[in-house]
Amino acid sequence: MPERDMDITPLSPSIGAEISGLDLCDELSPGTVLRLREALLTHGVIFFRDQDLDPGRLMTFAGYFGEAVEYPFVKGLADFPLVVPILKRAEETMNFGGIWHSDTAYLREPPMATILHAKELPPIGGDTLFADMYAAYEALSDGMKALLAPLKALNSSAAPAAAQTRKDRIEESGKDAGALKTEAFHPVVRTHPETGRKALYVNPGHSVRFDAMTPGESAPLLDYLFAHQIRAEFTCRFKWSPGAVAFWDNRCTQHYPLNDYHGHKRLLHRITLKGDVPR
Repeated sequence: MPERDMDITPLSPSIGAEISGLDLCDELSPGTVLRLREALLTHGVIFFRDQDLDPGRLMTFAGYFGEAVEYPFVKGLADFPLVVPILKRAEETMNFGGIWHSDTAYLREPPMATILHAKELPPIGGDTLFADMYAAYEALSDGMKALLAPLKALNSSAAPAAAQTRKDRIEESGKDAGALKTEAFHPVVRTHPETGRKALYVNPGHSVRFDAMTPGESAPLLDYLFAHQIRAEFTCRFKWSPGAVAFWDNRCTQHYPLNDYHGHKRLLHRITLKGDVPR
């Protein structure tokens, strides 16, 4: 099959690029898949517009880049259980995942990447912010890098801020309530397995304390890192449109879906791809 022409337009100096010239419903050549993976590794998150993807086609596209895995707490679609609806109803006030985070960092093997496809959007609002954890790490002083190098942090699915954002969906379509607390220790600074670059790997949604420290002892440094890693120069903002797709690398980015569209429904379909143990 021919390699597809595409244009890659960076959205900020630090993170994000929009890709045009591709129909993701088409079969993609190995060369096109390689270029997309290189763009993902370079920019951390890549975006596509006007993609008419049903769940089966979304699964096919995801399959070019990895193995889709289940989300631990909310059921997927009946015919496509690995496709999870990310939904906020018009009458709800809490949006799913509405805090800075890296997806399911509380798992022993957090997902490599996430793919999100817009199905129904509010007339205005609902943008998503993304932050570059490479840039956040590289901007730290040598002394801070040395301090963080040996540390591990406990990441918990029960951290209150993130757990609250799942409440509506768990009540509606949750899985076994006995599995609602999952925890894992991960390096505070992880090395990306493909690029070899170092990235900060704590987030306010899931990281609760450092290994061998109490939450109170950990809080001052964690709070500093949480504020540092979302500095404006490390971020980009994506305005969703019907059919838009966002594809991000959880190993070196964080994201924050804004909750500024009360009274309107917002529905996206999500797939997460199998990752590895952070090192």
